[in-house]
Amino acid sequence: MNVKVEIDDNSGFCFGVVFAISMAEDILDNEGKLYCLGDIVHNDEEVSRLKAKGLQIIDHEQLKELRNVKVLIRAHGEPPETYKLAMDNQIELVDASCPVVLKLQNRVREAYNDNEQILIYGKHGHAEVKGLVGQTNGEAIVVETFEELEKHNLPKKLQLFSQTTKRTKNLYKLKTTLEEKGIEVDFNDTLCRQVSNRDVQLPAFVKKFDKVVFVAGLKSSNGKVLFDVCKENNPNTFFVSSKTELNKDWFKENDNVGICGATSTPQWQMEEIKEKILSF
Repeated sequence: MNVKVEIDDNSGFCFGVVFAISMAEDILDNEGKLYCLGDIVHNDEEVSRLKAKGLQIIDHEQLKELRNVKVLIRAHGEPPETYKLAMDNQIELVDASCPVVLKLQNRVREAYNDNEQILIYGKHGHAEVKGLVGQTNGEAIVVETFEELEKHNLPKKLQLFSQTTKRTKNLYKLKTTLEEKGIEVDFNDTLCRQVSNRDVQLPAFVKKFDKVVFVAGLKSSNGKVLFDVCKENNPNTFFVSSKTELNKDWFKENDNVGICGATSTPQWQMEEIKEKILSF
């Protein structure tokens, strides 16, 4: 099949993920083994690659059983109790928390220490959100959808923060919605610009193509957000988490195909997808 395929230059790992994976690879190359608290990135293919080098993914329950080992904290960050547990158990933490996330954690903690009421716009149970709620001794209110606002008896004044990877337009819409309810909002735009700017870049990219293949892990929150952006701007957008999910029937002769991905999508995986499409 004669098709043209182009990979989006702006897609792929954000600097936080690059930093975490680089730290992990350095240790694995030297020591051959490293524990990681949770998936180092929400991409099963990349996790499998690093597992083959000696990375062992653990959860918080398993962390409690470890002593005198080295454990990587991924870019999403962790709540204060993780650091306390590590200190108590003589665990050496390799902290690869994203600087943007750390700055956000500090701002949330400062607001909490000033006795501010805190509302966090984010995905329930997401590692980054857990780290943020941990700065408030579990007292922050988390909303994932606007409908959830009705479940809470919100104060007349609050500080609004957001998980770093939410969509810009949705965060600002939430601020407006709260203000329309008569709530005074002390607003903190804590979005990662490397992520939120893709909202702006992606529409222009996907509109150039007959078909678009969006590549991301099924667990990636950022992937879901950016896929929606692609789909809104080019209905002929297909989501895949591996090359095995590609379908030859999606493409026809002389199609111009674009490939893009999430901040958790490795460059090598997008290259792999490109090769597979060109082989049809």
